Amino acid sequence: MSISERRTDRLINPDKSEGLPAFLAQQPGLQSGFMIAHVAAASLLNEARVLAHPASTDNVSTSGGKEDHVSMGMTSALKLRSIVDLAENLVAIESLAGAEGLEHRRPLKAGAGVERAFAALRKIAPALTQDRPLSGDIARVAEAIRRGDFDSGHEKL
Repeated sequence: MSISERRTDRLINPDKSEGLPAFLAQQPGLQSGFMIAHVAAASLLNEARVLAHPASTDNVSTSGGKEDHVSMGMTSALKLRSIVDLAENLVAIESLAGAEGLEHRRPLKAGAGVERAFAALRKIAPALTQDRPLSGDIARVAEAIRRGDFDSGHEKL
């Protein structure tokens, strides 16, 4: 997940993005573009790191001291499900930022697979032509990721 957040940073940070506008905004300085989406990505990453703490380290004895090990397997499974949800949203943010980066590089084209993914993403979320809440776009793209819409060989891609 860290690499996804770092790639998003590289896309929106004008010191690293190799000519892309700051925060992928149409009018940097007047619009925030993907600035807040990146803040959300950092928050998602932080929450996942907290959840990654092993549940088994907080084990206690049970059954009147007769059971000295409780696997915490279900707790770990629930934490993993939460981390997967966070990862889907984080990758959705990265995907949206990547698509926006491609918009700023047009008329250049990416490889065939990237262009197919870009077209599929644009059916779900339009380009960012002015500031707007991105939460709906993020949720729709995360759901598409969850369904496997971007998987290689998937008919919707």
